[in-house]
Amino acid sequence: MGQVLCDTGSGRPVKVKAYLNLMRAPAALTVLGDTAVGAIWAGRPLTGRRLALPLASALLYWSGMVLNDWADRERDAIERPERPIPSGEVSAGTAISFAAALTAAGLATATAAGGRHGLAAAGRITLCVAAYDLVAKDTAAGPLVMSGCRFLDVMLGAGPNYRRALVPASVIGGHTTAITVLSRSEVTGSERSLPAVVGGMAASVAASAMVSTPGFRAAPAAAVYAWSFGPGLWKAWQQPSATVLRSAVRSGIASMIAVQAMLAARAPRTMLTLCGLAIGLRLKVSAPQPTEVT
Repeated sequence: MGQVLCDTGSGRPVKVKAYLNLMRAPAALTVLGDTAVGAIWAGRPLTGRRLALPLASALLYWSGMVLNDWADRERDAIERPERPIPSGEVSAGTAISFAAALTAAGLATATAAGGRHGLAAAGRITLCVAAYDLVAKDTAAGPLVMSGCRFLDVMLGAGPNYRRALVPASVIGGHTTAITVLSRSEVTGSERSLPAVVGGMAASVAASAMVSTPGFRAAPAAAVYAWSFGPGLWKAWQQPSATVLRSAVRSGIASMIAVQAMLAARAPRTMLTLCGLAIGLRLKVSAPQPTEVT
C-alpha cells in the first residue's frame, strides 16, 4: 500500500501519489536545465551553494502547478474530474497551503544558493507564475506571461550577470510560448493551421539556438529536438483532435530539455547530459499516462 498523509481540509487520508500528481512531479525535470543554461552563459558555474539553484527552480515550478490546479478546480470538475482536487483526493484548502509551502521552500532555497540576487530572481518568478495562474492564463497575454516565467528561470541561474543570458532566456521563452499556444486547444481540438504555426515557431527556436552557438556543437541537441517535437507536431497537423494535440503538448514539454541542451553546447558534457534526459523523458511521455503542464 502507498504512503498516506492526512488532508487537513477534509480529514481524510490521502495517498502521497495524489500530491505528486497535483505537483506534476516528473515535469519538473524540464526546468532543471534553465538555471544550468543561465549559469553557462553568464560564466557563473553551478558549483558550491549555487548547485541548489535547480532545486529552487523545481520547487517554484511545483508550487505553480499546484496553484494552477487550485485556480482551475471548477473547470477541472467538468473537463478533468480525475485531477486530485475535483476528485476529492486533496481539498482546495490543503492545495493552496501546499502551494504556499512550496513557494516558501523555493524562495528560501534560492536565497541560500544565490543570496540576494537569488531571492530577487525567485521573487520575480513567483510573481510571474501567480500572474499566469490567477489572471493571465485565459487571456491573449497568457502565452507571453508563461514565457516570462521560463525567461526569468534562466535569469535565476545567471545571477548578477543576467545580461549575458538574455539570448538563451529568450529562446527558451519562445519555445514555452509555442507549447502554451498549442496547449490551449488540447481539450477542444483545433484547425490544422495551429500545429503549422507552432511548427514554424519551433523551427525558429531551433534556428535561434543554433545561430547563438559557434560552429555545429549544438547539432546533436538539435537532432534530439527535431526527433522529440517534430513527429508530434506532424501528427497534430494531420489530425488536430484533442487527443492528438495533448500528445503533441506532452512531446513539446519533453523537448524543452533538448532546447536547453542546444543552448548548453558551450559546455559539451552538460549538453550531452541534457540530451540523454530529453530522450528519456520523451520516451516516457509517449506512454498513455499524461505529463501535463497547463
